[in-house]
Amino acid sequence: MTGETPCGGRAYRRSPHLVLYWQDEALVVHNYATRRTVPAPPVLLTLLERFGNWCDVASYLETVPAESRETLAAFVERLAGDGWLWSREQPPSHIDVALADWGVWNPAAGFFHAATKDTEFIALEDSIAHLADQAKSWPMPATGKHYEGAARIPLERAPRGDRYTDVLFERRTWRQFGSTPLPLRELATLLDCSAGVQDWVVADGEGRVPLKTSPSGGARHPIEVYVAVRHVDGLTPGVYHYASESHALERLKDGAPAFDDLLPTQWWYRDAAALVLFTAVFERTRWRYHSPRAYRAVLIEAGHVCQTFCLTATSLGLAPFCSMAVADSVVEQLLAIDGVSESVLYVAGVGTRAPLSEGTRPGMLPPVAVPRA
Repeated sequence: MTGETPCGGRAYRRSPHLVLYWQDEALVVHNYATRRTVPAPPVLLTLLERFGNWCDVASYLETVPAESRETLAAFVERLAGDGWLWSREQPPSHIDVALADWGVWNPAAGFFHAATKDTEFIALEDSIAHLADQAKSWPMPATGKHYEGAARIPLERAPRGDRYTDVLFERRTWRQFGSTPLPLRELATLLDCSAGVQDWVVADGEGRVPLKTSPSGGARHPIEVYVAVRHVDGLTPGVYHYASESHALERLKDGAPAFDDLLPTQWWYRDAAALVLFTAVFERTRWRYHSPRAYRAVLIEAGHVCQTFCLTATSLGLAPFCSMAVADSVVEQLLAIDGVSESVLYVAGVGTRAPLSEGTRPGMLPPVAVPRA
């Protein structure tokens, strides 16, 4: 082909963050860096294959019929603009670079991580109605599993009245909170017992690594803790980072965020004294474990730390809770983290206990109906 092509001498290559799968009857391509999904007709697949490595657009257009060149040139530009192709003239986005750092964790862990962010949460009244309707055709599964005919050996129940079991059996998710501020010393105890560094050891091939109250694969401890403070005695409302190695709070922002914004549809937590935001710095775990299976370990470790937090709060006579109804991107913007190299995974919270009216339990919703925002 002679003369100037519609795309000049620009070069592109396919984004490395693409996966193909069948969605009902259609084959789709999903970009887990941009979190976009589009149908994958043959023309798109052919073009993405052609741009598997850096390819000059002019060279590509020489391989197609002359009457199709203008259309395909525009198509290439559109794919580049939407992130399906990377341009040699423009650096990839920060998210693309951060995901590329995941290396062999991709595509399995990268796809799962991105595809499960920023889900849409259903209001409580809508969820109840949906489940009631669903149960008509899909009954709720059994709550336990049994093997009929297997020999059964009865076991003694754990002792009650024991210091440990009392805490364990008392742990509940609280949804009502007292007006008394949370004492700073109790917040300090919560953070120390759940996320603080308790000791250091030297690991072969790694050097000095921290020990905490929860287990962590290879003692990598990827979980970081932030605290959104609303009503803690001795602390200015705001957002803090917990420095686990020095057992100190680092103030990042003044002013408590609206807890409703961080936990959409979970209005019953708005009066808690503080939210505790658990994030993961994935590089710590990726450095040691090169299989995407290690992503599971990071998720589990967030659960370890959160459960320790809730049990510690229970032992202190406080009102803890935890929630997965997290507005991921809202939280990550608040914390100024990118959601890939460091991402929020879980949220807990705590307040002082409110007196419970007769017939109510900690996990019950407050008796006042709150309309949707």
